[in-house]
Amino acid sequence: MADTHSLGTPEQLRDPNYTPPLAKAIPLGIQHILAMFVSNVTPAIIIAGAAGFGFGSNSPDFPSMLYMIQMSMLFAGIATLFQTIGLGPVGARLPIVQGTSFAFIPVMIPLVAGKGVDAIPLLMGGVLAGGIFHACLAPFISKIRFALPPLVTGLVVTMIGLALIKVGIQYAAGGVPAIGKPEYGSLQNWFVALSVVVITFGVKFFTKGMLSASAILIGILAGYVIAFAFGMVSFGNVANAAYFAPPVPLKFGLDFSVAAVVGFCLMGIISAIETVGDVSGITKGGAGREATDKEITGATFADGFGTALAGLFGALPNTSFSQNVGLIAMTGVMSRHVVTIGALFLIAAGLVPKVGAIISTVPIEVLGGGVIVMFGMVVAAGVSILADVHWNRRNMMIFAISLSIGLGLQLEPGALQHLPATAKILLSSGLLPSAFIAVFLNLILPEELEADSE
Repeated sequence: MADTHSLGTPEQLRDPNYTPPLAKAIPLGIQHILAMFVSNVTPAIIIAGAAGFGFGSNSPDFPSMLYMIQMSMLFAGIATLFQTIGLGPVGARLPIVQGTSFAFIPVMIPLVAGKGVDAIPLLMGGVLAGGIFHACLAPFISKIRFALPPLVTGLVVTMIGLALIKVGIQYAAGGVPAIGKPEYGSLQNWFVALSVVVITFGVKFFTKGMLSASAILIGILAGYVIAFAFGMVSFGNVANAAYFAPPVPLKFGLDFSVAAVVGFCLMGIISAIETVGDVSGITKGGAGREATDKEITGATFADGFGTALAGLFGALPNTSFSQNVGLIAMTGVMSRHVVTIGALFLIAAGLVPKVGAIISTVPIEVLGGGVIVMFGMVVAAGVSILADVHWNRRNMMIFAISLSIGLGLQLEPGALQHLPATAKILLSSGLLPSAFIAVFLNLILPEELEADSE
């Protein structure tokens, strides 16, 4: 934990507008970036891999993954500045760190699976439309929270994690099996991946402060060293990457489909509610107060506006990052200017393609070990939310039906083969049907009498 006595008075530390001495503020800002760095670039790598131009690809489209990684860093930094500095009604003016959202991955994978870089314009059209819709929710977000109690939000978060766990196992074993690697599932692959898991846990629970907050990053770096010793690391793409490159408007172009637009808009609602929770967590953990309506509205505007802008430049949806909420509670530093410093580091990294090229040298098995931990933590976060649910027969039935249908359709998409393509894409995500069923049943089913729930 940071030495708060040297950072300022207790009143100053609870003030978002206070700036600690730069000698302390800069390390604190970097700590925020270390805590979210791996999680921020991972969705771009997963989507590129699902489309077929990620790890293990020698096609000329491989640089597209490097560009997506670069944009993940750049627009996470820009969206973070929207939150910390603000732009008119956009931004909460709080220490909120924005990053690429995991929540959208179950919706994005069916849209791009095996279709190569040609599928990315459709994805970007969905990101743009979803971001605009997300921003439009800002004035109304407090009015729809009643429809999303812990039963619904906990189920949705749990489903996000469950939908992604398969990806983590595939990566740890050596990549998507369809790519056809004979060494898939080898002992060497698993040794490297599990080394990341073990080291991450060791650092998380036996260190403190910045080291503990950066446990996943340190675990991946250690796994990287092990993989290098096994000859699994190639630096071929690093030399060809530029030292500086600006973002390119409409890099992939824009295309629109009903499935992409509807899917991203529906997920925008979930992302907005997640941001409301993060804003509340920051104000409670850092300042000991409830978030104001203005802060919640501004944060939701920044979420949507940042996502829409990202889609115009080839980046994926942005959302507030929950791990940084815990970091603020741990350090006790509420300064938004500390997070602004971290955002500037992200933007600088996003303008240097060599950073993305270096990230692309991380073997997929190493990344697999990291995402096994990250996706498992998503499930754990969902279970933690569900712990606040009163488990009477009504709520148990809502949860059971929503989980069974949603997870079942995600595990067996072939059951939807006779539906139109748009419906198949939306339903096979598993997440959207689960969320819809849970919200619908929670609104229409009467509450049980206390006597009936005993």
